[in-house]
Amino acid sequence: MAESNESQGPSKPASDFEPSNTLSARFKNFYRMATGKMSPEGQKLYWEDADQRYSDIDCKRCEKQRDYLLKFSPAVRYMSDNIKKLGGDLGPHNIRCRTCKTGQLGGFDHKYGIMICANWVEKQNMLEDVLTHEMVHAYDHLRFKTNLSPEDDLRHAACSEIRASNLSGECRWSNEFFRNRVLSFTNHHQDCVRRRAILSVRSRPNCKDDVQAAKIVNEVWDSCFRDTRPFDEIYR
Repeated sequence: MAESNESQGPSKPASDFEPSNTLSARFKNFYRMATGKMSPEGQKLYWEDADQRYSDIDCKRCEKQRDYLLKFSPAVRYMSDNIKKLGGDLGPHNIRCRTCKTGQLGGFDHKYGIMICANWVEKQNMLEDVLTHEMVHAYDHLRFKTNLSPEDDLRHAACSEIRASNLSGECRWSNEFFRNRVLSFTNHHQDCVRRRAILSVRSRPNCKDDVQAAKIVNEVWDSCFRDTRPFDEIYR
């Protein structure tokens, strides 16, 4: 690509997305998006711009839902109580709602706490699943000394992902049917847990490919799927 030359004047826009600093520009962008006339690059910029413009609204909604769940959700309260018994503490001070550029829903870091992607997690019941999922990771770190850093043992990550998807409620049949359009009635729960664990392991930088991710998940599957601690059984 040739370097830009100031004498040639301003360069043309990289896409058909217009900066959204005016109502007219926002309407044009919306019209192109709604009618399918916007380029793929323009669509990407459209959603990034929308996430930034609505960031405050998304995060305030997320924080309100988070605070409600910490008080009234049986699953979230139960996990919070068991984390406290292990010397941990999760609450509004370290469960943070943020605007994320990737399609992830949330994440756990033993130093940072829990991050919820407010622009991707819109409904309270979805937030309940995501929050419970990340709390299982926190529990595993405290109870089993699980290492979840990108460079650590993939078996630790695989086991914790199996447990988190198994216990959070995100793989119950209603979620699979309405969110993911999975119509299977047999083994749907195990299939969902396995699929999510493989995808999560595959996304880690020290995983080579899909084959390795599936192999690692299969190696730890039996023991980790059966382990429902701190619940007596699969709660949700």
